[in-house]
Amino acid sequence: MVQISGKNILFDPFISPNPKASVVDISTIQPDIILISHGHGDHIADAVEIASQSKAQVISVYEVVEWLKAKGIENSIPMNTGGSINLGFCKIKLVNAAHSSSLPDGSYGGNPVGFVIESNESNFYYAGDTALTLDMKLIGEEHLLDFCFLPIGDHFTMNAIDAAKACKFVNCKTAIGMHFDTFPPIEINHMDAHQHFKVLKLELILPKINHTIEL
Repeated sequence: MVQISGKNILFDPFISPNPKASVVDISTIQPDIILISHGHGDHIADAVEIASQSKAQVISVYEVVEWLKAKGIENSIPMNTGGSINLGFCKIKLVNAAHSSSLPDGSYGGNPVGFVIESNESNFYYAGDTALTLDMKLIGEEHLLDFCFLPIGDHFTMNAIDAAKACKFVNCKTAIGMHFDTFPPIEINHMDAHQHFKVLKLELILPKINHTIEL
């Protein structure tokens, strides 16, 4: 969850099924906005419960939003790749992500996306689950980013080597790693990951569960 301009934006809530996040009580999570990059269970598991309790507005691709509406989540906005929306405190643009997407019941999840968030306070890119793509260079050309969230776990997404290249592509010097260490296939060597960024004169931050980072 990112706090920006006094508002809380929650991304891809996967908490209660994750044994490594057992210290987190999802009943205390009160976002204003929930952004969902795609429909896989490890990105949407707690979306219904958190959206219901917080009354947060959910934004995702059309198919994911329709699935959530069928589960009673009405405060939602369906969008798709390339679209943008101005929420007053920030502007959100949906950008391409090279991955797959299906919902927990096996239904079609539409195309996966990432998000670029711009506000008077700061601008950042949340890549979602993705491979390295040349499309990321367009993000660097069109947006002045303060930091970015990039998957680094390999196997299902980019590894740290590709993520460092992605950080260069989007013209950003600070990356927060995500999608790593949760399951055995995506466990990483932290020292190696930091080194891949360091050689390109970039900063990699590896967050810990339930900790706060100030940027």
